[in-house]
Amino acid sequence: MAVENRNILKRVYVVALVILVMVTAIGVKLTNIQWVEGDYYRKLAKERSVKNFVIPANRGNVYSSDGSLLATSIPNYTIRFDALAPSKDNFDDNVKALSDSLSKLLHKPSGMYLNEFRKARANKNRYFLVARDLSYTEYMTVKSFPLFNLGAYKGGIIIEQKTVREHPIGKIAARTIGYERYDESGNLKPVGIEGAFGYYLNGKDGKILKQKIAKGQWKPIRDNNEVEPRDGYDIVSTIDVYIQDIAHHALLKQLELYEAEHGCVVVMETKTGAVKAISNLGRDTNDGTYYETENYAVKESHEPGSTFKLVDLIALLDDEKIDTSKVYDSKGGIISYYGRKVRDSHDGGYGKVSVARGFEVSSNTVMVQAVYENYKNNPKQFVDRINSMGLNKPLGLPFKGEGIPKIPQPGQKGWNGISLPWMAFGYGVSVTPLQTLTLYNAVANNGEMVKPMFVQEVKEWNKTIKKFDKQVINPSICSEETLKKVRAVLENVVKKGTGSKLYSKDFSMAGKTGTAQVGYNRADGNMNMYYASSFVGYFPADNPKYSCIVVIHKPNTSKNNYYGADVAGPVFKRIAQKVFTDVPSTNEVKNLKKHNVLQDKDYVAYNDKLNKRPNTIPNLKGMSGMDAVALLENLGMKVKAIGIGKVQKQSIQAGQPIVKNNTIILELS
Repeated sequence: MAVENRNILKRVYVVALVILVMVTAIGVKLTNIQWVEGDYYRKLAKERSVKNFVIPANRGNVYSSDGSLLATSIPNYTIRFDALAPSKDNFDDNVKALSDSLSKLLHKPSGMYLNEFRKARANKNRYFLVARDLSYTEYMTVKSFPLFNLGAYKGGIIIEQKTVREHPIGKIAARTIGYERYDESGNLKPVGIEGAFGYYLNGKDGKILKQKIAKGQWKPIRDNNEVEPRDGYDIVSTIDVYIQDIAHHALLKQLELYEAEHGCVVVMETKTGAVKAISNLGRDTNDGTYYETENYAVKESHEPGSTFKLVDLIALLDDEKIDTSKVYDSKGGIISYYGRKVRDSHDGGYGKVSVARGFEVSSNTVMVQAVYENYKNNPKQFVDRINSMGLNKPLGLPFKGEGIPKIPQPGQKGWNGISLPWMAFGYGVSVTPLQTLTLYNAVANNGEMVKPMFVQEVKEWNKTIKKFDKQVINPSICSEETLKKVRAVLENVVKKGTGSKLYSKDFSMAGKTGTAQVGYNRADGNMNMYYASSFVGYFPADNPKYSCIVVIHKPNTSKNNYYGADVAGPVFKRIAQKVFTDVPSTNEVKNLKKHNVLQDKDYVAYNDKLNKRPNTIPNLKGMSGMDAVALLENLGMKVKAIGIGKVQKQSIQAGQPIVKNNTIILELS
C-alpha cells in the first residue's frame, strides 16, 4: 500500500510540475504579448477592424475661353450579378421581370437575358456581367428593377463605379485638350492640356476612418473626415469653340476632298498668342475617316518649303543687303549649285523680276539667288538672323513631344556648299507648323514675337488661382521699315501672287503659300516622296486680329493639284471669312457715333416741342398718337386715347386754356 501511495504521489508531483510549467509559459507569453509584442498585435487588430479609406478628389473641368465645357468627369457604372445571393423563390419570382426590364432599357432581347441569368445560376457564377458603361440615370433605373431592388444580399446586384473623362463637344481638339493615362508599364502618359496641367486639375484625395462591421461592410467612425478632399481647380483654355468648330470642319472638308493623309490648322490671336483653334486630323486607313490621332501642329517638324522664304525677305531687308526692287533673272526657272538644281514650279521661270515680285510668285530661283549672292561669304550672318528669331529652338510649350527644329549651323557637322541655297527655299531646315505660325504672327503683331498660349487661367469657382499672360519671345524681329515692306509684299501675295485665288475685295488677307516635297531624301534610301501643301498668314491684312496656318500632307496627286494655294489656301480663306461673319465675339455694331442729319433734325424739333410749355391746348390733329400722349402728359393733363395711328379729333379744342389733371380724349385712326 505504501509503495502504491508513493507512486500516486509521484504522479501528482509530475502533473503539478507540468501544470506549473504550462502556467509559467502562459504567463511568460502573456507578459511578452503585453509588453513586448503588444504593440504589434494591437496594431494588427486595429488594421483588421479599423482602416483609412481614400475619398477621391473630383478632377477639375477644362473650359473654353467663352465658358463652354471642354472636359469634365462623370461617374460610370458597371452592373454585375451574384447568382447565388438570391433565394430560389426570389430568383424564380423576379428573373423574368428583370430580363424584361433590362431588355427595354438596353435594347437587347429579353430571352437572351433570361437564358444568361439561368445559366449563371446553374454555373454558380458569382460575378456575372450584366451591363457596363451606364450613366448615373441608367444605374439608378437598373437598381429599381425587380430582384435588383432587393439589394446586394437578397437581389445579388453588384455595383462597380469609376470616374471617366468626357469631352462634351466631341473629338474636336481632343488631342490638344488631352488626357492623363497609364501605359502598359504603369507609367503615367500625360497628353495635351489635361496632362500638362494635371497638377492643378487633379486636386488632393481625402481620407476617412471606418470600422468593420458585419458581412464585410465598413462604416465611418466619426462624422468628420481624417483628411478633407480638395477638388481640382478648373482650367480655362484659350480655345474658342466657335472658331474651333469653323477651323475643324474647314480642314476636314479639304482633307476629304483631296483624300489627304493628315493635316492641321491653328488659329492664333495676334496680340496675345492665344490659340483660339487647333485641329489635327489623320486618316484611318481602314475606313477613310479622319480622327485626332496626333498633335501634328506641335510635334511634326519637317521641311516647310516656300513659307520659309519670309526669313529670306526679313534678313535681306533688315541687313540692308538689297531692297524689294532689286531685280534678278530667274534664268528660265533653273539654276544650279554644286551640281544640284533649283527649279521654279512655273516652267520657264518668271524672267527678270524684282525680289518683291519673286516672293509674290514664290520663285525659288529668285529668292535663292538673292540669299546666296548676299550671304555666301558670310553664311553665319544669315543663320544668326534665323537664330535671333528663335527658329532654332523649340517654343517651350507645356506639352510633351514638341517637335525639335533643325537649322544647320555653319562650321558644324552637316553644313556643306548647298546648305545656304537650300535653306533659302525652305529645304534642309525643319520646323513645326506652330513655329512657322509664330514667325508670321510676329509680322502681324508689329514685329513682337509672342509664345503660343493654350491656357489663360486656373480657377476655383469664380476665384482666380493663377493667370497666364502673354510671353514675349522677341520684342522686335526686325525694324519698322522692314516690317512695313514685308507686310506689303505678304498682302500682294494674296492680291496678285500665288494666293490670288483667295483674294476678296470685301475682306483683306495676307500670307504665303508653300508646297514642299517631303521624304525625298530618306537616309534609308527608300523613296517615299509626297507633297505637303500649306498656307500661313493673318487677317484682316490692314489691322490683323488673327494669324492662321494650314498644312495638309500627302494630298492625292491624281486630283492634278497639290499646290498650297489650291489645297491649303481655301481652308485659310474659309476660316478667315467665317470668323468675321459667324463668331459672336467678333460681331460688332459699327458707326454707332455716326450722325444722321434728318434724324437729328427731327429729334431737335420734337425736343423743342416738349420743352416749350404752352398755356393753351395745342392743335394735335395729324400728330402720331404716341407723340400726342407724351406731349399732353408733359403738360400735366390726363389722356385717354381711342384707336391707333394719328390724331383725328380731340375733345378739348386747340386754344382752350390748360387745366392740370383734366382729361382729354383723343380719337386716333
